[in-house]
Amino acid sequence: MTDNLALRMRPKTIDQVIGQTHLVGPGKIIRRMVEANRLTSMILYGPPGIGKTSIASAIAGTTKFAFRTFNATTDSKKRLQEIAEEAKFSGGLVLLLDEIHRLDKGKQDFLLPLLESGTLTMIGATTENPFFSVTPAIRSRVQIFELEPLSVADVKRALEIALSDPERGFTEAVTYDEAVLDFIANSTNGDLRAALNSLELAVLSTKPDDKKERHVRLDDAENSLQRSYVSMDRDGDAHYDVLSALQKSIRGSDVDASLHYAARLIEAGDLPSLARRLTVIAYEDIGLANPDLQVRVVTALEAAQRIGFPEARIPIANIVVDLALSPKSNTAYLAMDQALADLRSSGALPIPRHLRDGHYSGSKELGNAKDYLYPHHYPNHWVAQDYLPEKLKKARYYQPEATGRYENALLGRYQQIQEWKRQQKK
Repeated sequence: MTDNLALRMRPKTIDQVIGQTHLVGPGKIIRRMVEANRLTSMILYGPPGIGKTSIASAIAGTTKFAFRTFNATTDSKKRLQEIAEEAKFSGGLVLLLDEIHRLDKGKQDFLLPLLESGTLTMIGATTENPFFSVTPAIRSRVQIFELEPLSVADVKRALEIALSDPERGFTEAVTYDEAVLDFIANSTNGDLRAALNSLELAVLSTKPDDKKERHVRLDDAENSLQRSYVSMDRDGDAHYDVLSALQKSIRGSDVDASLHYAARLIEAGDLPSLARRLTVIAYEDIGLANPDLQVRVVTALEAAQRIGFPEARIPIANIVVDLALSPKSNTAYLAMDQALADLRSSGALPIPRHLRDGHYSGSKELGNAKDYLYPHHYPNHWVAQDYLPEKLKKARYYQPEATGRYENALLGRYQQIQEWKRQQKK
């Protein structure tokens, strides 16, 4: 056998697909298409190793159509032309177009009429959300299906098949400790390809005994998978989902969930994304409720980036806990968003004359800075005068809340100023 285990285990029929029952189970959409022999082009998206290629292979095997693969990044337009010619005379061809989100314009323009005419059935595969990453022209001509992560039970079932099926799995006798399959299934995070590769390495690196049997032990499996496998393409949906879950957990003050999602990013070795997101959280979600924390976050992240992993996890752990349990406030950035909204709807309105620059030659003749009142010359360093453009005189952007000691102080000052304004109008 020259093919590796993951290739040998690729399903030849719909019934051999592991997981994805919402698409290939009895009565579900892809199975119905296959059973009716009425295929339409589609895009399958989801994390690596969960069955995108497997479903394409199974569709081709069940329908007896020719099956070809094409990588949008590495394969040439000439190869796409050759596949198209074959499709015209084959009576049916399924094309797995991998990394469809990277398809360049020339290949897109060539592919579109083939999809329109049904000359070939394309199954696009991508780890990115096609609603964001695939052009509307392609999307409008295909069905889009999201694949679900495989469960531990799904992965374990596939490993059991590989060990018991001499045609697709191992031809020689293999025995194993029960803990081996549990370890691999739990450690590969739903990535079946990674699980099969780990199992194959564990088996092939185990010496046969006198009976020419290989017995795989737990330490063999652990050595074949040196660390917990975190399936997370940095350009894919899963990456942004983890970052989103981290921020929402911190915003929701769930310290345990915050540590869990930070651990995923640490395990993936993605310090730059983690540092950027934690910095954003410090200002977006903590804000004025605890501004000292922003300084601590920047300092901790500088230390983390200086020392790198694995020690970087230590300052990160400190700030994740600190952020999660800190008081929260988003008043400042909401105020800025409202100010930006008014600016975009009203344009750059004229600045009141008394606020304009009065230092340059000729400015006084224009009336710039005339009648400006210098607040430091007045009690409490405040004096009533207009600052906003005339059209926005009544705008109120900042709405302080009693969220923490610092913003409580700002709230007190804000209320005091509002009271001075009311007294001035009397």
